[in-house]
Amino acid sequence: MKDLSGNRRNFLRRAFGGAIDHVARVTEDRLVQRRYVRPPGALPEMGFLAACTRCGACAAACPPAAIRYAGPEGGLAAGTPYLEPDQVACVACTDMPCAVSCPTDALIVPPSGWTGLHLGRITFHPERCITFRGDACAICVQACPIGPAALALDTEGRPVLKLEGCVACGVCVRECPTLPSSLTFAPLER
Repeated sequence: MKDLSGNRRNFLRRAFGGAIDHVARVTEDRLVQRRYVRPPGALPEMGFLAACTRCGACAAACPPAAIRYAGPEGGLAAGTPYLEPDQVACVACTDMPCAVSCPTDALIVPPSGWTGLHLGRITFHPERCITFRGDACAICVQACPIGPAALALDTEGRPVLKLEGCVACGVCVRECPTLPSSLTFAPLER
């Protein structure tokens, strides 16, 4: 009997899983006016909003004080923690103290840590980078908390951004000496 119920459950997930995901996304888009970059280990937005008690433990545990709170204009998201990595970088703490400190499951440390986790997307603009004008610079590479899996120098001393390893913490954006920065942050598209 257990095998039959498991098979039915799997069949229903396969048959209706996409539709349920679509309804959840549409509902989220209607209820949440702004897309927030959540601290690492956050549940999907609607689950996060339901689970987050707005206690402030994550912000208190954040070493660079990168976690901010949505204001009253955030509607359902008011009082919830979010990041603006292009303003105050998350430093990609290996032990994720923000998630560890969360008393609910709104933030949890992923089993694989930062591997495969992306807060957003970093874009490299070589036309702004001084290394493409012949000047030596490795500030972004030296500052990157993830290391060569995310950002390295090529044989000519120019930065190479590796999106698969980049967590989009924003450290490189903030540390780049060019104005505007040669690296920019954007939230993930859905």
